[in-house]
Amino acid sequence: MDLKEEAVKDIISWDGTLSSSDFSLSASTFSEKWKMFNPSFPPWLWIPCPNHHVVSSHNVEGYLSLENMCLVKSQEEESNRTLTWKVESNISQKDEPIDYATLECPEHEVNYYDFHIVYSPSYRVPVLYFRSYHSDGQPLLLNEIEKDLPGHSAKLLSESKWTFITQEEHPYLNRPWFKLHPCGTSEWMKLLFHSDTSLNKNGLVIEQYLVSWFSVIGQVIGLKIPFGMMD
Repeated sequence: MDLKEEAVKDIISWDGTLSSSDFSLSASTFSEKWKMFNPSFPPWLWIPCPNHHVVSSHNVEGYLSLENMCLVKSQEEESNRTLTWKVESNISQKDEPIDYATLECPEHEVNYYDFHIVYSPSYRVPVLYFRSYHSDGQPLLLNEIEKDLPGHSAKLLSESKWTFITQEEHPYLNRPWFKLHPCGTSEWMKLLFHSDTSLNKNGLVIEQYLVSWFSVIGQVIGLKIPFGMMD
């Protein structure tokens, strides 16, 4: 049996989950591709968090972080609304602002978002955590966040049994953050990889996992990945 046949066999028996070490590998691939194909955005940074209690101490721990994102809302009708993301570096309420060029954003049209991709040891899949706040630092409530989402996302969140927003303590920061609940992630990731033959070869299950995952999850929040990242 050649390597390609073995890889396909692994795909067939694969349950759609990742180990913590697989997550670290896939996170590295994702951040490198994002930086290459999305130069107008800040990079996803790996934030190391050693000796966290939820994972064995011998594993490399951490999460991916994309922060200081400025959401510019269009003036279209709410049912057809679109989102424009820009970088905002000089935000007074940030703990550690990143030094990117500031883009002018009218305050009455802007909310700010931080995104973290965190590994869930219980579900064994990545989870998107996020927080949002006004220009004065006041956190947004869930109903305000839902108004920021693209129209198709609000519909998806209301109808899908696999995608919904909850609020709970961030596993590393010990502060309340929102997250897209990971229930069902392994099922739809398994379906995604099984249906796409370009992913069924030579270890791309692991390396390409986060790219494929974010191609779906990112659409919920209006952050689309460039097509080139899928190659």
